[in-house]
Amino acid sequence: MARTDPRFVCQSCGASRARWAGKCDSCGAWNSITEEKAREAAPKGLGAGKGRKLDFVSLNGKHDEVARHASGIAELDRVVGGGLVAGSSVLLAGDPGIGKSTLLLQAVGALAANGVRCAYISGEEGVGQIRLRAARLGLAEAPVQLAAATSVRDILTGLEGGERPDIIVVDSIQTMYLDTLDSAPGTVSQVRGAAQELIRHAKRSGSVLLLVGHVTKEGQIAGPRVLEHMVDAVLYFEGERGHQFRIVRAVKNRFGPTDEIGVFEMTATGLSEVPNPSTLFLNPERGPVSGAAVFAGIEGTRPVLVEIQALVAPGPPGSPRRTVVGWDSGRLAMVLAVLEARAGLSLGTSDVFLNVAGGLRIAEPAADLAVAAAIVSSYSDRPVREGTVVFGEIGLSGEVRPVAQSAARLKEVAKLGFNHALAPQPNGRKKAADAAPDGISIQAISQVNELLDQLSPAATPSKRAT
Repeated sequence: MARTDPRFVCQSCGASRARWAGKCDSCGAWNSITEEKAREAAPKGLGAGKGRKLDFVSLNGKHDEVARHASGIAELDRVVGGGLVAGSSVLLAGDPGIGKSTLLLQAVGALAANGVRCAYISGEEGVGQIRLRAARLGLAEAPVQLAAATSVRDILTGLEGGERPDIIVVDSIQTMYLDTLDSAPGTVSQVRGAAQELIRHAKRSGSVLLLVGHVTKEGQIAGPRVLEHMVDAVLYFEGERGHQFRIVRAVKNRFGPTDEIGVFEMTATGLSEVPNPSTLFLNPERGPVSGAAVFAGIEGTRPVLVEIQALVAPGPPGSPRRTVVGWDSGRLAMVLAVLEARAGLSLGTSDVFLNVAGGLRIAEPAADLAVAAAIVSSYSDRPVREGTVVFGEIGLSGEVRPVAQSAARLKEVAKLGFNHALAPQPNGRKKAADAAPDGISIQAISQVNELLDQLSPAATPSKRAT
């Protein structure tokens, strides 16, 4: 029998080394390296055993149609591409208490009510706790098979012994363990090994595997990075604790679009769908105020209107604050530098606070112009004109660049009653006014220094207006 040497594995990045160290050389984490017993070494050389011969086929051939299970929750089905694909594995990750278990329990409850066989296996809660949640959600009568277990061997034995379930929920993968590995649950080896065995069973049986995953304080999925490569889809459950809105975002999907989102609202009876999230992220009854701009964004295939708020206030000399919620802080620093260099705004001694209302996080560069409009509005104490939306990407020379899917953005703008848009000139010979739907007037912006001319007159003279 070949000798097996001990190995030390970083629980943050999965890097392996021969000796223990206080700091991981790969990711820089401290006190994250633990000893894990390696499996017995396999005999080396191709002569130790032959594999079966592969039968290669051409790309042009018949293939089976993808079978999907529609959950009945339209927002969740939108994110996964129209339904859960048979034999696929989906990883749902999010902060503690964000609602991951609630969402999956509602999903399997709706599926089971439509005749789909569902099994819910929890390694974090007992059967009694899950029953209490099901009663609160109104799912006590749903025919869901329920179990509390953490041993992968016991789970696979139970799944293979009875009638095969169509949907399998494992909550969570960090609590599962293999008795063939001498390491604690949640370590890199256990998470990788347990996920591999469960995914292999799902592929072989044709069941849909839904895994719940924990996240670190940096927002990354806990455990080895290879876990995200093993599954077919990775969904992030996002939301601020101070807001009732929750967003499911697809960052990987082999059977559907990526960057698609589903919006939910947390209520006393569980998560309810929000079919038109733009109406929730806006406050039309407040009226125009300085420091606010409505951004017409795209989340996946869905246009979403969200309010961007900015506050420019005098700061202490030498150390102005730059506080950002819901946007990239590096992108804000770039926009502020362009406004100072190209638009003549003096922001070096002012504190700047930026917030995306409603708890939504924006990543696309098309929000540059809306952020700049909110900052200029707060700086000059002049509100953006009522009924106006803003979108466009800002370059370092101060030019406003065209963005993708302008027609879809403007269509959502017209549907929600807006009548004016500040947007870049589209590419080609087509003018901005020609691309607007009926009832929408577009003011083409080519340079950021034109923003001040597009704001409403100030109600009172501002001491800081240029």
